[in-house]
Amino acid sequence: MDTAAVRTRASALPTEPGVYQFHDGETMLYVGKAVDLRSRVRSYADPRSDRIRQMVKRADRIEFAVTDTETQALLLEANLIKRNQPRYNVRLKDDKSYPLVQLTDHPVPRIQITRDPNDAATVFGPFTDKGRVETVIKAIRETYGLRGCSDHKYEGRDRPCLDYEMGLCSAPCTGEITEATYREDVESAIRFFEGETGVLADPIRRSMETAAANEAFERAANLRDRLETIEAFHGGGDRAIAARDDEREVDVLGAAVTGDQAIVARLHSERGQLVDRSRHVLAAPEGADRVAAVLSAFIPQYYADRSLPNAILLSEEPTDPDVRAWLEAEGVSVRVPGTGREATLVDLALKNARNGPGRGDPLGALADALGIDRPTRIEGFDVSHAQGTAVVGSDVCFVDASAEKSAYRRKKLKDRNDDYANMYDLVRWRAERAVNGEDDRPDPDLLLIDGGDGQLGAALDAIEAVGWNVPAIALAKDEELVITPDRVYDWPTDAPQLHVLQRVRDEAHRFAVQYHQTLRDDVSTVLDAVPGVGPQTRSRLLRRFGSVENVRSASKADLCDVPGIGEKTAAEIQRLL
Repeated sequence: MDTAAVRTRASALPTEPGVYQFHDGETMLYVGKAVDLRSRVRSYADPRSDRIRQMVKRADRIEFAVTDTETQALLLEANLIKRNQPRYNVRLKDDKSYPLVQLTDHPVPRIQITRDPNDAATVFGPFTDKGRVETVIKAIRETYGLRGCSDHKYEGRDRPCLDYEMGLCSAPCTGEITEATYREDVESAIRFFEGETGVLADPIRRSMETAAANEAFERAANLRDRLETIEAFHGGGDRAIAARDDEREVDVLGAAVTGDQAIVARLHSERGQLVDRSRHVLAAPEGADRVAAVLSAFIPQYYADRSLPNAILLSEEPTDPDVRAWLEAEGVSVRVPGTGREATLVDLALKNARNGPGRGDPLGALADALGIDRPTRIEGFDVSHAQGTAVVGSDVCFVDASAEKSAYRRKKLKDRNDDYANMYDLVRWRAERAVNGEDDRPDPDLLLIDGGDGQLGAALDAIEAVGWNVPAIALAKDEELVITPDRVYDWPTDAPQLHVLQRVRDEAHRFAVQYHQTLRDDVSTVLDAVPGVGPQTRSRLLRRFGSVENVRSASKADLCDVPGIGEKTAAEIQRLL
């Protein structure tokens, strides 16, 4: 659009608050808020920076939406930025989606927490406090016996699993409960999420009272805590971080800008104690006061659908006065401390921001991209076999992004042509050794599964069955997609966090294939059946050619080059192989 087109479009806009959007075809290039839409859009006829000038030139139309208040405009802008990720906005790149609860579209629905629900599922949420949701899901499963297993684990069972023994599932998989009765229990869970708190609270209250009457005071106390969570879930429950009257929640934000990247570090304090921290990466804005501009962009995007704390301490005053006005209107105290303990907290946040992930720290980049602690120790798993024979699994270990070969392990598995079952057995073997104290290695910070969603699901089932508390993700070969239990990431090919995962995955694959080939060679009786080929000669052949397949394709002359192999023996090898 040229200057005249911008002015013409602006003249047709109302003088009310709202948001405006520059589009290029179906692509949203930029979204902004305004107290006066007409006046604000008119200013783009003479952009202040080259970046915005390029955006205006590329745009072919301007859309707008009127809001009742400036605060509504601020929140709508933040949500549009998060949803559409416009190229020319300062945007929160690694903002996470929020957990949802889904009941799958299955004759016997599965209940689970997810960030990427199925299209046909019955979905509730989003929720901001995953821990609170996990408490509710466990209570629902203990009360109504809804299954939490994957379809892969559910199908084909001949006896109930451990969840049934623990009272977490009514075992519809083996007919311990009819599908019709199970559906009634599912309907009860749905009624709870639709707001009928008593459906879940009443049976738990009765259990609590029974436990207290039987002097099972520890169980009664646990049920009391669970009941408080359930009763607070609706109407002020999950959407706020529960705080008692004597609690005070404070977020501390520090921002640092390096080149075209900005990092905001957030520290969360409850009752004077730091209990959480996170780092978030944004594209750095242009112009002066870049740190203040980063905070202005970060705050509404981060808190638009999160619970607000009682106070926010900042390293700098945001450039956008509407941000501070919105926070204060919501009852949040906003301060930029200069001295004292609060200033010390801000300095700590700044230190976290300045030490944020860069290209020299791929594990830090991986941690921020996945929203986890820095995974210093990663173990990679892969399975190799030939049409279900000579099935083996590998478990390789990387520490600080470097291979630690002394911690490599390998496992011969049951012969079967089922990649999911093989991965389940491999990961369960590792998990059981860890839980039973039979593995001399420390627990990893992250498991990386070579494969797609099916392999990851099998691995997660194994981890859950044993009760091993280690996160797991998968890396699919074809498109190099990173798969987590909640979502799928398609990172750029030059992303440092992708490179470190590829190294672990490739090494797990190499180690598995190597062991598989060795096992195939070891169990092969073809060479042993050749007259004149004993154990030593066989070893020489395999060292020279690497595998039985390579021996089969070797020429007679090449075979004769191996010590102990004459023309007659070479001819017999070729004939028999």
